[in-house]
Formats: sequence, structure tokens, C-alpha cells
Amino acid sequence: MSASKTVYLNLREMTEVQSQDVYVRDVGSVYCSDKTVQAKCAALKIRTIREKKEHRYVESALTVIRQMEALDPAIQVDNVGKVEFIIDYHPQKVPSLAWQWAKTIFVCIICFCGAAFAIMTFNNDVDVTSVFQEVHVLLTGREPERFTILELSYCIGLGSGILLFFNHFAAWKLNTDPTPLEVEMRLYEENISKTLIQNDSRKEQEVDVS
Repeated sequence: MSASKTVYLNLREMTEVQSQDVYVRDVGSVYCSDKTVQAKCAALKIRTIREKKEHRYVESALTVIRQMEALDPAIQVDNVGKVEFIIDYHPQKVPSLAWQWAKTIFVCIICFCGAAFAIMTFNNDVDVTSVFQEVHVLLTGREPERFTILELSYCIGLGSGILLFFNHFAAWKLNTDPTPLEVEMRLYEENISKTLIQNDSRKEQEVDVS
């Protein structure tokens, strides 16, 4: 068998598609030293979605490999990606800017109010006001009559600390490291993918989870 017919297949764990016809190039990448074979494998249709609603389909790399090898008996596929992958189908819809802005504003309000409530309850729980008063007495020898520099510096430091921790403000970042939110979102997506794959493998089987 010629080495030029060896095809390297790298499938992503989850791919969002909007077309009902799904090709290999949509869910991963293909490499072969023979560019004709590479183009033929990348253009291979692996699924046609009949449903008109959003759905996630769990597929196996073995199915894709069999379809590729059926194109040409001389093709040998080497899978270097995922063994099982997910096609996340979303039908094409006309985007509604008003609805998108409404959802964004709603989420921003919820996050702002939730964070403010959490900070206030924490400050009340540990009695930050009394601590600042005691620190002021220790430093100046007298009781504070109003808000002091301690409260002001605390507010500035709290806001600055949040920006530094999340490493993100609008399009500006302190460094190239992913933000904590990005890390958590990737972990969340990874857990979703694993759960979908495991649930699919348990279909038509009685599993006792007690």
C-alpha cells in the first residue's frame, strides 16, 4: 500500500453546524500527502439531518473511517482525533438583534445584582464597617465621623481586583492567558460532551445509578 494513501483524520469533540448535510471538513480536519485523496475525504458526506429542530447527534469515528475506506480500497485512515464526536445541529434562523440585546442586558443586570448582593452580604457577615472603624481608631486615636480613606481604598481595590482576576475588560486583556470564565466555560462544554457520549452509549441498557 502506498504511503501517499494514508489519511490522517482529526475529529473535534463537538462541532456546531447549520447545514443539514454534514461533511468531514465540517467536523474535523484531514491530511494526506496525496492532495486529491485529501480533498475527496474532506468532501465526504457523513450524515444528512432530516429533522428541522435543534439536536445533538453522537457519532463514531469508526463510521467515518469505514466511509473513507469505501471511497478507495487503497486508503488507510489513521485517526489522531476523538473516537466519538458530537454534531450540534442548529437550523438557520434570522437573527433578531433586539432579542439578542434584550438577553444581554438581562444577563448583565442579573450578574450585577447577584455580585452586588454577594459582596454586601459578605461585608455584613464579617462586619467590615466595624473593622475599618477599629483600624481608624488604632491609626488616628479617634473615632471616625464619616467615611474614611479606608472605605474608598477598599472600593477601588475591590473593583481593581475583580478586573485583574478575570483578566478581561471589554476587548482589553492583561495577558494572553485564558480568563477564569473561559476556563470554566471550556470545562462546562467538556463535561456536556462527556455526558452526551456516555448517555448515548447507555441507550437501550438498564443502568443502575443508585
